[in-house]
Amino acid sequence: MASHSNPLPPATIPTPSPAFLADLYTFKWSEIHFSLPLVSASAVALCLFTGILVGHPRGGLVAGGGALTIGFGANQRIADSRLLPMMAALLAMSTSTLAGTVAGHNGYELLLFAAISAFIYGVLTARDAGLSWVGQQASIALLVASAFPTGPRLAFIRAGLIIAGGVVQILITSAALRLMPELGKNLLSIPRHGQELLYHLRDIRETLPSLTQEESIGYTIRIVLTMLAATWAYLHIGVQSGYWIPMTALLVQRPTFVETLTRTTARVAGTLVGAWLCSLLIAHLAPSPVVLAAITTLFAFCTFATTSVNYALFTTFITGYIVFLLSLNQIPGTLIAHRRAWCTIVGGLIALVIHIDALRRYRFPTVT
Repeated sequence: MASHSNPLPPATIPTPSPAFLADLYTFKWSEIHFSLPLVSASAVALCLFTGILVGHPRGGLVAGGGALTIGFGANQRIADSRLLPMMAALLAMSTSTLAGTVAGHNGYELLLFAAISAFIYGVLTARDAGLSWVGQQASIALLVASAFPTGPRLAFIRAGLIIAGGVVQILITSAALRLMPELGKNLLSIPRHGQELLYHLRDIRETLPSLTQEESIGYTIRIVLTMLAATWAYLHIGVQSGYWIPMTALLVQRPTFVETLTRTTARVAGTLVGAWLCSLLIAHLAPSPVVLAAITTLFAFCTFATTSVNYALFTTFITGYIVFLLSLNQIPGTLIAHRRAWCTIVGGLIALVIHIDALRRYRFPTVT
């Protein structure tokens, strides 16, 4: 869900200019697309409405969440394939869901799991953008699942629902993009790619030398520290939806301070606008589950369509998606909106504080 760029060493951090936050108000309307977002949103809709029709809207909610996340994988590439990132993310997310559900948000086991997942994500970021996205989604799945601690049986059910939603997304996307012939070949290639990935992660001595630049190692360390600090805050606030704190901190943490500041500002602004809009809609509506599913699908479509247009706009729509999606779980929409807003602010602040070392080295131009 987030784009990736290679870290820059502190010495090459660009000098700020009056437009250094231009990404906040720059809209790349040429990047907006409708065909693939419509396909991806239809997979989400299928999961949501199926859950309602069979009398298990909560199950449809979980499957729909899996379908939404896997849908973003169509914009990633691993070995020039659109399907491999989606399949790899599905495997990583289901595994992380099991770990997060069993660990729960009350145990310090989550801190250990969060640190490990953040380290893997940081290492993959320095190697490949597609793999990095997979690592990011695994970390997010771990955090989300931790908010719903259960025993092994329900953990497997939750992971199974995510797999079901992801499979629906992969099949619908493959059919729409005419990639069905490639699907079988990609499935057969997964063991080979999995062995290569496990080799790099298992043999740290072989992985770390690829991080020859100081900034790459520093970014990995910063990601781990960010996840630890934000997860610790999540553990101590005592709110189930507090997982949005470490999730936000992970998503906005970037290689340079200016990038992190821009991303944090955009995400906070987008979340506040989205929460405000949803609060207005909910105040004037008493939607049934079917209407909630329809509105959620609409926000999912807008989220897919604006991924590359503007990050704040994208965040506005994904906030709306989350609010109405969780409303299917009979959680008051206004409560969801308010919690997401302040958790996003806290997570963004943590990411910026972790960047204080870079800020000290930052050199603003002197006015003469």
